[in-house]
Amino acid sequence: MKLTLRVWRQKNAAADGAMSTYEVDGISPDMSFLEMLDTLNEELTLEGEDPVAFDHDCREGICGACSLVINGDAHGPERTTTCQLHMRSFKDGDTIDVEPWRAAAFPVVKDLVVDRTAFDRIIQAGGYVSVPTGSAPEAHATPVPKPDADLAFEHAECIGCGACVAACPNGAAMLFTSAKINHLNVLPQGAPERETRVLDMVAQMDDEGFGGCTLAGECATACPKGIPLTSITGMNKEWLRATAKGSGR
Repeated sequence: MKLTLRVWRQKNAAADGAMSTYEVDGISPDMSFLEMLDTLNEELTLEGEDPVAFDHDCREGICGACSLVINGDAHGPERTTTCQLHMRSFKDGDTIDVEPWRAAAFPVVKDLVVDRTAFDRIIQAGGYVSVPTGSAPEAHATPVPKPDADLAFEHAECIGCGACVAACPNGAAMLFTSAKINHLNVLPQGAPERETRVLDMVAQMDDEGFGGCTLAGECATACPKGIPLTSITGMNKEWLRATAKGSGR
């Protein structure tokens, strides 16, 4: 396959960025999108040019590091992570635009790399459970109803990639935050911090400068792990419950 790539290049956070055009040839349909970028970078390096910076780690669809907007879609045309997107999703001769996540809370570091530590700070605000010291409890000592366990597992699949933010017209982080809150709040182990968790994590989300949610639904459509839009409804219920309890009503 021969492709034309229009890639966002930006030297650093303070510099202005622009799209640069590159031609790549000999691309196998079985390559992943990141392997195709590796091929481009090998050519750029041989030509003495600065390779394109992009995030990646596991390349197995687990870590969420591969955050790219491809032809206007978070992670590209398939509902998967960028590292699991293969070049057979494109045609020979295609022109492909490759950009970083676009959100005020995710500033560009270099080229296609953005700073997503805002997500880390949301987790630090309450995305944990109390763990008393001492011996580990018996695994079956705390029964969890299957519907609750299924709901917790569904939300635990969130890998924090940020596709929900990139796809949202408002740059909201509600789907990510709701997944992390609902995952823990539905389990008995998360009960001690149930109220403070939702209040603190939502407050931190707002402080990070993410946009407001208008339930456009693009977040759930783009999520490679299928976190449902109803997750946001669940978080809103938890927030109303916590605020009502805090006011003594």
